[in-house]
Amino acid sequence: MSASSPLRAISGHPLFRRAAFLIALAAVWEAAAIIQNNPIMLPRFSAVVAALIDAIGNEDLIASTVHSLAILLKGYVLAVGISFLLVGGAIASGFLRDGLQTLTAGFNPLPAVALLPLALLWFGLGEASLLFVLCHSVIWPFALAALAGFESVPEPLRLVGRNYGLAGIRYVTLILVPAALPALLSGLKIGWAFAWRTLIAAELVFGATSGSGGLGWFIFRNRNELYTDKVFAGLVVVILIGLFVEVVIFRSIEHRTIRKWGLQR
Repeated sequence: MSASSPLRAISGHPLFRRAAFLIALAAVWEAAAIIQNNPIMLPRFSAVVAALIDAIGNEDLIASTVHSLAILLKGYVLAVGISFLLVGGAIASGFLRDGLQTLTAGFNPLPAVALLPLALLWFGLGEASLLFVLCHSVIWPFALAALAGFESVPEPLRLVGRNYGLAGIRYVTLILVPAALPALLSGLKIGWAFAWRTLIAAELVFGATSGSGGLGWFIFRNRNELYTDKVFAGLVVVILIGLFVEVVIFRSIEHRTIRKWGLQR
């Protein structure tokens, strides 16, 4: 084997290409900040890294991130559970299916942030309001993807399940869910992205009104104090968490399920 073969294999790996792209992006950022020479408007990438390290060690960035992720996980799990209930009813009844499609058509385009005034009115300041807007941001796109996935299951596969005597929960878990898994994972990824950005936006508003919050409040507070490097540090954390969930968690699930089973190339 030639010496260039391992290098070619490493350079062709998706993680290497992603890392190379991020390094190039950081270099462009650093050069643009040096040329502009205005750290209030655009701090240098090296300054943002230094601010990130300082915020991790000396401020509440880690605690704020954990606080945000805890609320996000609660709202995400709750929304996925509600979506499955809605989709289950839609599969069982044509009337409920039409109703769910009508609801998704009406509520899916509605930004979750637009419901913040109602959330404040109904639930006040606190976790309940955040969970309300989080559930709204996840339920409709995931329910739409799940319903489309279940409806696209081939009829021969459905007949195989019925011929084996499968019904109810066993029919759904052994036939419908595996066959619709690509659509379900796609819906989960879309729901996760909507939930993450909705939470940060909601925390900006809640932080401004209640003086407390998670990662969004960290960003808002530093923006008010003109610590732009720390604002960018908070945004970098948001991006890194999004990349981790997408590349590590969801890609791992895809490789262990739909790619392994041949449902997706």
